[in-house]
Amino acid sequence: MQFSNSSAIKSFVTKVSPLLLTMGLVACGGGTETATNTTPATTAPVANTTPATTTASPAGSPVPMKLVLNEKLNLVGAGATFPAPLYQRWASDLSQASPNLQIDYQAVGSGAGVERFTQGLVNFGASDVAMKDEEIAKVAKGTLMLPVTAGSIVLAYNVPNVPEVKLSRANYVDIFLGKITNWNDPKIAADNPGVTFPDLPINVVFRSDGSGTTGFFTKHLSAISPEWQQQVGEGKTVEWPVGIGGKGNEGVTAGIKQTPGSIGYVEYGYAKTSNLTHATIENKAGQFVKSNDVSAAATLDAVTLPENLREFITDPDGAGSYPIVTYSWILANKQYDNPKIAEAVEAFVEYALNQGQTISGELGYVPLPPSVRQQVAKVADQISPTYTIEVK
Repeated sequence: MQFSNSSAIKSFVTKVSPLLLTMGLVACGGGTETATNTTPATTAPVANTTPATTTASPAGSPVPMKLVLNEKLNLVGAGATFPAPLYQRWASDLSQASPNLQIDYQAVGSGAGVERFTQGLVNFGASDVAMKDEEIAKVAKGTLMLPVTAGSIVLAYNVPNVPEVKLSRANYVDIFLGKITNWNDPKIAADNPGVTFPDLPINVVFRSDGSGTTGFFTKHLSAISPEWQQQVGEGKTVEWPVGIGGKGNEGVTAGIKQTPGSIGYVEYGYAKTSNLTHATIENKAGQFVKSNDVSAAATLDAVTLPENLREFITDPDGAGSYPIVTYSWILANKQYDNPKIAEAVEAFVEYALNQGQTISGELGYVPLPPSVRQQVAKVADQISPTYTIEVK
């Protein structure tokens, strides 16, 4: 069984100005370039070399304009549903300046996004799980994994008249293993003194599609539970011991809202915008922590990214750390046949690392620490030899 949500974001096409990218594209002659979801674009647009100006962003802060495009340039990306609301907001805000850069981001799930990126069907991919070495080896033009945002995975639930639930590590593992099957189980009651739980069967809702959210959530469960690791394991898709499937974060969200007794794992932004109640869960230090900006930031601060920017925070240290926080990566090529595509991808990353971080906090995502933004910018600057990212 799968759930659908007609209001959910499946894909979007938004016209985006490079002027608002805190950036712009270097002048180059040519025609109009259009990238589709089947064939990469091949022709470059003409850039305007008029002096740069500034335009106020939606938040009111001035956005420097490096260059203006006179002709259209289209980018296509595909992948994770986890950051889709954020990418849509970035593109929507930027569209107020110019119609000449069009971005089509298709929220198809991390698994499908990695496949399309590997096959060269899109200009960039997006995944909540960093690509493996064997996946990277299949990409002819090279791969850069660029974490541009991060987010918490929360355990959202639908239990009438129970606005707050604490779940220990052992208990939420056992719920997803199918060992705890009713909300009035004494093990749940023990973590929630004074709370009266109804006699209500627990209905687990999981992702039915190949999902980076699933990949990271099951990686976390495997890190904290040998039983889960042995019986289920980790991956973008797994054989769930119990429950019903929903496609995308939006499908899981719909399933939880529609079915009393349900519990499922979704990105915090979806839970926030959908008004889903989510549990306070136990971390490695034995503290019960609610997902919020402070607890998620504490998790990121406890981790140092390696040079390739691939890091999994499976069970973070720190009394104040929320235990399930993941980076979400844009997947870019090291080389693009068309230099204008390279510049546009790098410009989009530059916007993401600057104004995009303010917007991410507004939508329930975790703004990147300054050190991470600088580290990502250094790696992303390999994309185009004629474009330099500035982090402000």
